[in-house]
Amino acid sequence: MTRTPRSTALDALHRSLGATMTDFAGWDMPLRYASERDEHTAVRTKAGLFDLSHMGEITVTGPDAAALLNFALVGNIATVGVGRARYTMICRADGGILDDLIVYRLAETRYMVVANAGNAQTVLDALTERAAGFDAEVRDDRDAYALLAVQGPHSPAIVKSVTDADLDGLKYYAGLPGTVAGVEALIARTGYTGEDGFELFVAPADAERLWQALTEAGAAYGLVPCGLSCRDTLRLEAGMPLYGHELTTELTPFDAGLGRVVKFEKDGDFVGREALAAAAERAESAPPRRLVGLVAEGRRVPRAGMPVVRDGQVIGEVTSGAPSPTLGKPVAMAYVDAAHAAPGTAGVGVDIRGTHEPYEVVALPFYKRQK
Repeated sequence: MTRTPRSTALDALHRSLGATMTDFAGWDMPLRYASERDEHTAVRTKAGLFDLSHMGEITVTGPDAAALLNFALVGNIATVGVGRARYTMICRADGGILDDLIVYRLAETRYMVVANAGNAQTVLDALTERAAGFDAEVRDDRDAYALLAVQGPHSPAIVKSVTDADLDGLKYYAGLPGTVAGVEALIARTGYTGEDGFELFVAPADAERLWQALTEAGAAYGLVPCGLSCRDTLRLEAGMPLYGHELTTELTPFDAGLGRVVKFEKDGDFVGREALAAAAERAESAPPRRLVGLVAEGRRVPRAGMPVVRDGQVIGEVTSGAPSPTLGKPVAMAYVDAAHAAPGTAGVGVDIRGTHEPYEVVALPFYKRQK
């Protein structure tokens, strides 16, 4: 039985704009509206407007909310101040990554966990199971929110023009309640494009009104609607991992080069502590494969799953690859054996349908915005 994809509150609007739609993680989402390269460039140089309502919001409340999240996740959530957010992960007992998350502390005993669309149910189930014995409630709030994002160098000016919230005081990885274009919103600053920008969590009934207001406010700044395709090339250039590509249950945060998110010093036990301590030790004594950037010397585009080779030997695997509009050449992220992971390592290639295409090993990210 094939399930009909879920639609966001902006579905009719996307279709009226001529969006190419695609089934993504069980949601019907806009892939692109016109040219994905133009959408990508708009975010890098002006601004783009995204519908991210497929993301999974889970609310955790109660006297033990912080203690539950400290037990369930690898980060130290108890130290997150009200109005701040933290990037973290939820792991299995064996240390494998179930998902990467952003946790917002909305009030003293109220948190919002934002999971990736494809993993939202898994995360909800894990948090619910791990809540046993804690005085805390885990609530599925996926239907309570629509999520719009404005990303790009002009995004502060655009959002400022339709809100009186203190955007200048809103730091990176923070969120505050406010009114945007007359709509009640949680305004966050935790983007996934490598650019400055804002995420606006609103009631689904308000999503279309807010989209139209932002479109009007952004017209003078070159704002364009953007789909998931350019979101992927933007995050790839910014060296940001994508679950199912750079992060999987087969990998621990240490395998992914993100061991810094695991906080062993926090109080009490947490799921995966023992396995992750062993993974941390392994990573130090005998580094596993490392996540690196690869830049093509030619024009052929690498794709996830393609072997990375050197001297006829397979030394790794591509996890994400695409043409980079900013660099003007194909790029990839790949896990490669530690011995070949140093930037500038000579003789590295990607096996693209039997041909070993030459690639340069570089440090991530490929692109970093000028502050």
